[in-house]
Amino acid sequence: MRFKALLLALTLLLSGFFATPAVAAQDKATIVSRQQLTERLVELRVHSDALHREVGVRLLLPKDWAKFPHRDWPTLYLLHGCCDGDTGYRSWTDKTDVAAFTANTNALIVMPEGGTVGFYSKWYDRSVDWETFHLTELRRLLQKEFRSGGQRAVAGLSMGGFGAFSYAARHPGFFQAAASYSGVVDTTYGGSLTTDVLQNFLTGAGFDKNALWGDPIAQADVWAKYNPYDQARRLRDTQLFLASGNGQPGPLDPPGAGPDQLEQVLGAQAAEMTERLHRLGIRVTTDLYGPGTHTWPYWERELHKSFPMLMRSIGVAF
Repeated sequence: MRFKALLLALTLLLSGFFATPAVAAQDKATIVSRQQLTERLVELRVHSDALHREVGVRLLLPKDWAKFPHRDWPTLYLLHGCCDGDTGYRSWTDKTDVAAFTANTNALIVMPEGGTVGFYSKWYDRSVDWETFHLTELRRLLQKEFRSGGQRAVAGLSMGGFGAFSYAARHPGFFQAAASYSGVVDTTYGGSLTTDVLQNFLTGAGFDKNALWGDPIAQADVWAKYNPYDQARRLRDTQLFLASGNGQPGPLDPPGAGPDQLEQVLGAQAAEMTERLHRLGIRVTTDLYGPGTHTWPYWERELHKSFPMLMRSIGVAF
């Protein structure tokens, strides 16, 4: 009997070493299709476990990608703003000169889909998890398929500016630098002044107003967990660039342009965030440029201004 018991125990022990996991691997992204649009511009369709669907990703390859087939590459994530449907990942290359501007740059530039109003978060209603897609699934895929290295920077506009600062704060050390252009850097600024706007974005896109972070009062802790302003202390070791206009028509607006209330609120958030970072003794480069609206010409200009800092942070000459 003792021998049988010993044999059974040994069998169970060995089966623990060699058994196939009962649960399928999670947090995985796979390339469904790949299209070479230009010598450097690649468009991917990627299936994500965290999102439960396929999404698009655009890449700008490093200048010397073909010359060094075994080298890992410093990586810049460019995050888009809200309300572009499921094609926001194309907006940086469609609406700015980023491809031409970075033609001589030896960095991998990644432009992932972030959802119409995804806000770079794991949603409170658990329907979708953009954070896991971008920082776990996509990171692993880029490392495997495009030799993305460990030196990373992130930049974004509007909703993407929120994503840049929120991701950097929530995951210290993941990004060496973060830049926000007209970003939502305080999701509870002025109380309902900002929370109502964010919830209106959600309902306008067909979602429940509390699906993203819950109710602003009942789930205040969830709102704070994602809010760059509340998490500002965690940005201490990240190089920061913060830019916004004040909503008045500026030099890059067409004749006859009127005031922009959204940019006015975001400009006030940027000023408040700057003061908070200074109080905490955290260095930040700012361009609170005054007149300027919530439009692409300003974001393209701010990318140009912040790009040398972003590249230096990941060891790329520019």
